[in-house]
Amino acid sequence: MAQNNKKTVGGKATVLAIGTANPSNLIYQSDYPDYYFKATKSEHLTKLKQKLTRICTGTKIQKRHFYLTDEMLKDHPNLSTHKDQSLDSRNALITPGVMKLGKDAAEQALHEWGQPRSRITHLIFHTATGCVHLPGPDYQLINLLGLEPTVNRYMIYHNGCYAGGTVLRLAKDLAENNPGARILAICSESDQDFFRPPSDSLHTLVAQALFGDGAGAVIVGSDPDMSVERPLYEILSTGQSIIPGTEDVLGGHVAEAGFVMFMAPTVPMHITNNIRKCVSKAFEPLGISDWNSLFWIVHPGGQKILDGIETELKLEKEKLLPSRHVLAEFGNMASGSVIFVMDEMRKRSRKEGKATTGEGAEFGVLLGFGPGLTIETAVLRALTIPI
Repeated sequence: MAQNNKKTVGGKATVLAIGTANPSNLIYQSDYPDYYFKATKSEHLTKLKQKLTRICTGTKIQKRHFYLTDEMLKDHPNLSTHKDQSLDSRNALITPGVMKLGKDAAEQALHEWGQPRSRITHLIFHTATGCVHLPGPDYQLINLLGLEPTVNRYMIYHNGCYAGGTVLRLAKDLAENNPGARILAICSESDQDFFRPPSDSLHTLVAQALFGDGAGAVIVGSDPDMSVERPLYEILSTGQSIIPGTEDVLGGHVAEAGFVMFMAPTVPMHITNNIRKCVSKAFEPLGISDWNSLFWIVHPGGQKILDGIETELKLEKEKLLPSRHVLAEFGNMASGSVIFVMDEMRKRSRKEGKATTGEGAEFGVLLGFGPGLTIETAVLRALTIPI
């Protein structure tokens, strides 16, 4: 018989449901260099194509999903040139795609939760790709999802890859300080903001090889009603830290050519060198320093980042398998990625017959990384899987 979760979740925010979504357009990583150079009419740049092929192989990504299609590129040729302004075109394309992905992920989470939508009291929406409109996707999704017009909205723009942790941090505060609150938090991203022709810039080629499109959604609330709700993870604490002196290591800006990213090859090194301090601080109140006793929900920012964390903390190989799986199947989907990893973690736990949603472990950590460099940390407690 399953244990009674009431003793483990009183007062603390809990993740009550998870949803994910991707566009139907799928491209295998081995085919991407051919697709990309043909789409941008750059097949004559053979050395750059060889360079992108090497980068794609090194990512360990197998496939990615894209909202951008051949038809969209045909209708908007300015996306495939360096000289033409394309910000208006990108914004017109991205906004519907980001909202559709966000809606699809939210619908999954709402279906799993199984409660009336009128119980949703707060909506958090993050995107780092396009959608610079007033009112924004947060407003539009109230209508698209059939939520109450009195829902309290929070629109977060351009935090980047770490924002999957940011929305959980905000959702935890809202849930624990508003009795009865049920928060729907969504991260939705579309890669076409980065799509542009190849150049000698390593930033451009790495972005083309790494990022995919997807959205993740969670429903968060305190004091779940165990007769109708099935909490998955308790959010014990959250925190954010920047790595001083790294503001020029990873970031970008919105230009007439869309979102222009810069990404130094030292990103994995900076994260690796600072990860122990962040995790140690997060788990000091619990007196935990055995990192292999935890479950790990880590943003799959790239193969080198995962390898660096594994080596630095001497983690057993299976600890980062959920993150490596998401990276291989979907690429880096920016802020939504860590929600995919959380979903993969609970699915593996059930499939493997584990006692908790943390593959048998009680405590775990969720990590997000992004521009700044910024590290988001959440300490989670896995709950019993109902039998």
